[in-house]
Formats: sequence, structure tokens, C-alpha cells
Amino acid sequence: MGINKVCRDDLLKLANEKRIYLEGNILKVISANDGDSEFIEYLNICKNKDKDSRIKRLSVTKQVQAQNKELVAKQRENDALMEELQTALEEAKNAEWEADKLREEAEKGKDKALEDLELMQKKTQFELIGQIVKVALWVILGVGIITTLLFAFTLVTGKENPILESTWSNLFGILLTNSFSIIGTIMGVKYATEKNE
Repeated sequence: MGINKVCRDDLLKLANEKRIYLEGNILKVISANDGDSEFIEYLNICKNKDKDSRIKRLSVTKQVQAQNKELVAKQRENDALMEELQTALEEAKNAEWEADKLREEAEKGKDKALEDLELMQKKTQFELIGQIVKVALWVILGVGIITTLLFAFTLVTGKENPILESTWSNLFGILLTNSFSIIGTIMGVKYATEKNE
């Protein structure tokens, strides 16, 4: 397709003054008039520049596509890392929950062990108190029997012994007082232990 002289001159003027050249598919259809070497040279320059710009655009497009592929790969890696992180967080939460559960069980076990220890101590105390009471009763009973036998012996033999008489009378008073004291102590210990529970 040929172009008129005015158009041709304007295109050459644009190229010389402002370095603006035609490009694109229009270069395939424009042709120069026979013998117009200046316009033929202009069209060749335009075609070369168009070819160079197409190569550059293609290179940029390929570079952008390569970068897009890298970005997509990085995005997949990030998604995989996020999934792993989410899984790790859930596992950490589960581990923390299990640790709390174990801690609660340990606390319950500790409380149970303390209760058992306290129960054993109380049982030991009651057994010890029982032993003390038994021994005290046997001693009291033994002293009472011996003193009564001695007093009965003096009565039967007819010999008066004022020391033995006062000892026998004092002994029974002391035995009675001590037996009440022991019973009171035992009851007080039992009452205090029950109140603490």
C-alpha cells in the first residue's frame, strides 16, 4: 500500500526531529514508491526497530513468566510451610492440653498420697495412744492390787500401819484422778483430730 507525499514527509520529519518511528503490523502493508531510497531506508529502520522491540518485549514476557513461575513455586512453599506451622501449633496445643491433664492427675495423686500419709499418721497415733493407755491401766491396776493386798494383809494380821492406810487411800484418789485425766486427754485428742478433718 502506498502513501501520499504529505504523509511520507510527515513520517520522515517525525523520525528526524523526534526519533519516533512506525512499528507494528502496519509496516507489512506500507510500501515505498519506486526510486524513493530515503523512504525505503526509513521503512527498513522502522522494521529493524520493530524487530528489536518485539525481541525485547518477548524477552521481558519470558522473564515475567519465569518470575511468575518462581512466585507460584514460592507461594506453594509458603502454603506448605503455613500448613506445617498450623499442624505444629495444633500439636503444641494438644501437648499443652495433655501436660495440663497430667499435671492435674499428678496433683490428685499428690493429694491422695498426702491423705494416705495423714491417715497412717493418725492410725499410728491412735495405736500409740492405745498402747500408752493399756500400759498405764496395767500399771494402775498392778499398783492398786498390790496396795490393796498389803492393806488387806495388815487388816488380817491386825497390825496397824498408818503409812500403808494413807498410801492406800491416797493411791486410789490419785488413780481415780489420773484415770479421768487420761480419758480426758484421749477424748480431747480424738475431738481435735476429728475437727481438723
